[in-house]
Amino acid sequence: MSVIVTVLTKGDPKQVEEYASANADSMQAITDSAKSHGLIAHRFYGADGQVLVIDEWPDGDSFHGFFEENSGRIGPIMQAAGAQGPPEVTVWQKLETGDDIGWGA
Repeated sequence: MSVIVTVLTKGDPKQVEEYASANADSMQAITDSAKSHGLIAHRFYGADGQVLVIDEWPDGDSFHGFFEENSGRIGPIMQAAGAQGPPEVTVWQKLETGDDIGWGA
């Protein structure tokens, strides 16, 4: 069963969008690497003073391998966002509760 990985940091969502727009090649290189490590789905989200990444991976080890290999590429995105300290990374396991809706339930 796949896992959801969240990466949460304090930062400016608009600056992340601006960085991504100005550094499309770098963003694509990160995406390509993530796919080679098994990434299933990926999104950036922003709220007032926060940036959240939500990914779906085959397992936590796949994410951690990707993240370690790409920390030098990911760092500039976090810096552009004005991140304060390391991000909060959580690997979420799906719970079987019998009330699934969507995502191919």
